[in-house]
Amino acid sequence: MQRASLEALTCQDGYDGSVSARAQIVLWRADGVSVGDIVRMSGASKPTVYKWLDRYERLGVDGLTDLPRSGRPPEVPAGVRSRIVALTRCTPPAETGLSHWSSREMAKYLRRAEGIAVSHNFIAQVWRDHELQPQRLGTFKLSTDPEFEAKVADVVGLYQDPPVGAVVLSIDEKTRGAGAGPDAAGAADRLREDRDAYP
Repeated sequence: MQRASLEALTCQDGYDGSVSARAQIVLWRADGVSVGDIVRMSGASKPTVYKWLDRYERLGVDGLTDLPRSGRPPEVPAGVRSRIVALTRCTPPAETGLSHWSSREMAKYLRRAEGIAVSHNFIAQVWRDHELQPQRLGTFKLSTDPEFEAKVADVVGLYQDPPVGAVVLSIDEKTRGAGAGPDAAGAADRLREDRDAYP
């Protein structure tokens, strides 16, 4: 018996599926403890105790480690991949406090909110597969301007009921760089005045 090797592997935390717990099972049996008592002390089932005693007898200390599993690793369902892609293309829910997703934050959110357990590495791989870069996705952010609602109503009104003979122009205001001069800043006000002047 390789008692010194087994003792080096043991801990007294009970059966947790680890190599140290398996080594403890073998040591108890070597000390003359019955299988029934080992089951009670370790919390393992009787078949599990016999399995590790047999593996130790056939393979020694190396037999207490998990054998490589055959076959392909478990496949993540296509529906989970689709959910990751769809969620990536949306602004994160308000309760997350995020402006965009990171793979770690999405993994935490999916586990907590939807019961989907995938690693952040898997999420990053899905993003690469679909050429997604959530930090670069354009998202619509609501304005904090107190007059935002009235301005939206004005713009929508121009499109829904344009003045007769009028030309409706759409101007993208820029907060930085070229095109943000005084003419661009006052364009929306001038359009509103023009609309009101031609009822």
